[in-house]
Amino acid sequence: MGKRIIPQRRGHGSPRYRAPSHRYAGRPINPKVNQAKGIVEEIFHDPGHTAPLAEIRLENGEKVLMLAHIGMYEGQEIQIGEGALIRPGNVLPLGSIPEGVPIYNIEAQPGDGGKYVRSAGLYAQIVTHGAKTTVQLPSGEFKMFDPRCRATIGVVAGGGRKEKPMLKAGKVYHAWRSKARKHVQVRGVAMNAVNHPHGGGNHQHVGRPSTVSRHAPPGRKVGRLSPKKKKKKKR
Repeated sequence: MGKRIIPQRRGHGSPRYRAPSHRYAGRPINPKVNQAKGIVEEIFHDPGHTAPLAEIRLENGEKVLMLAHIGMYEGQEIQIGEGALIRPGNVLPLGSIPEGVPIYNIEAQPGDGGKYVRSAGLYAQIVTHGAKTTVQLPSGEFKMFDPRCRATIGVVAGGGRKEKPMLKAGKVYHAWRSKARKHVQVRGVAMNAVNHPHGGGNHQHVGRPSTVSRHAPPGRKVGRLSPKKKKKKKR
């Protein structure tokens, strides 16, 4: 009997691998209102996000969380809806945003609050308009969106956070701990045979094909997943 490997322990859901969600402020979204204005009341750090969050108070008194953009300040007015100005922090449908304007927190479906481009320092750009709006994501990929999907104007704040060196291992530990990640991961080939499927041997090598089936159980699914089967093109 071998020991449980890290993927098994993570799936078990023990406190070591469980994110401290009770410390998170909440999920920042594009406010689910059609036409409204709001005021930025506070900008703060949340351990569950790489970008700073902003607390927005809407006209009806409701408070919502949004991802802060570069240059956002407390007291700034935020406009939401189709008639909003093309100004950083405002939320508009993709069909109403001109081409080339930097945007972030893009909705995958109209009204879901935002799914794409939410990490610190990222932004996307609208390429073309039509029946679908084409957006170039930070990865360089071009993706089609419904023109009714909304996005926030600007660039996500907090960019360059990785440029500052950590200097101490303890800082790395605490940074990853807030996201329920272990900052030190031992290679499987460096373990004993009882600890990992890749362990053991007279020197560090896998010793067997490292590709595993996509349907393998968690205790066996380590290393590289087998490639997907390519569909033959019909002529």
